[in-house]
Amino acid sequence: MTSLGLYLTKKSVNRAMVSRRTGISQARLSQLTSNESTKLRADELYLIALAIDIDPGEMFKEIFAETKLKNN
Repeated sequence: MTSLGLYLTKKSVNRAMVSRRTGISQARLSQLTSNESTKLRADELYLIALAIDIDPGEMFKEIFAETKLKNN
């Protein structure tokens, strides 16, 4: 499961509702939540955050908390 998938599960989000509100297909949401190689676009994150009434910046920080700069 991806960071987005874990986040949505933790928040008990109904993915069918997210799909209806955002226009993101359920198949795409499934890819975004289960396949680590699927890249989440900024516009998708923004729409999902709006659909579940969460601040997009806070959602971004939590989903990408493990992303770090490379050490030189």
